[in-house]
Amino acid sequence: MNRRDFLTLAAVGGGAVFASALPGMARAAGKDFYFVQLSDSHWGYQGPANPDARITLPKAVAAVNALEQPPAFIVFTGDLTHTTDDPAERRRRMSEFKSITAELKVRDIHYLAGEHDASLDHGEAFHELFGPSWYAFDHQGVHFVAIDNVSDPGARVDDAQLDWLRADLAKLAAGTSVVVLTHRPLFDLAPNWGWATRNGQAVVDILLPYPNVTVFYGHIHQELHHQTGHITHHSARSLIFPLPAPGSQDKRTPLPWDPAMPYRGLGFRGIAKADADSWQIHEYPVVRT
Repeated sequence: MNRRDFLTLAAVGGGAVFASALPGMARAAGKDFYFVQLSDSHWGYQGPANPDARITLPKAVAAVNALEQPPAFIVFTGDLTHTTDDPAERRRRMSEFKSITAELKVRDIHYLAGEHDASLDHGEAFHELFGPSWYAFDHQGVHFVAIDNVSDPGARVDDAQLDWLRADLAKLAAGTSVVVLTHRPLFDLAPNWGWATRNGQAVVDILLPYPNVTVFYGHIHQELHHQTGHITHHSARSLIFPLPAPGSQDKRTPLPWDPAMPYRGLGFRGIAKADADSWQIHEYPVVRT
């Protein structure tokens, strides 16, 4: 097996195993559960980086519906729509996105905002169509926390949300597994590209006292695995176009569309509970070849 087939990442304080494009993902979940993460669909984008932009999201919905076993739930980690200065157009794009994703067979769906959705109006349109932009929920003993690090155009998590996060986590029993869902990375990956949260360390500092924490995010349109202390951070591929590796070029321009392999670099993931402090990640293409 090469790296595209199988990747193992050793994590301090608990291992995590990552498998790429392997069959039987649902069976790997065993008596636990798995969920699906999709990210960065940028509905409304028009441009050469994806001339199939009007059909890529529907293809992804069909691919999720075709999974052998339905996931327990689905999360969209931001940039549901592509940015626009027109408030009416922003709402139209969100309504279209919501209509398309209503075709998902799994009805338990959790939405996060991205800066394309929320930074120009502080999340007003997102709240109207999708509800709160930061919240928590539980599933089979795992505590999930959705963080909003995009509604502030300065890419900060405000004090009210930090206070809420402290209070929310303080209620947990010792050793509870915590999954953080967010759009931007919480660490300084490439601040000059906007690949950071201005006060992400404040969020990480709140999380560090808890022994079993994993972060899943989007924004950078590629897989990347990072660790801060015992906390692991895992980015997801995009549904619209891939972006270059952090710092590999002057600007974060999309990678060119390849007509011979039109969906290369695009995809979604299934995330299965492996044990108390690890997750198994399976990457799926938007279109199977």
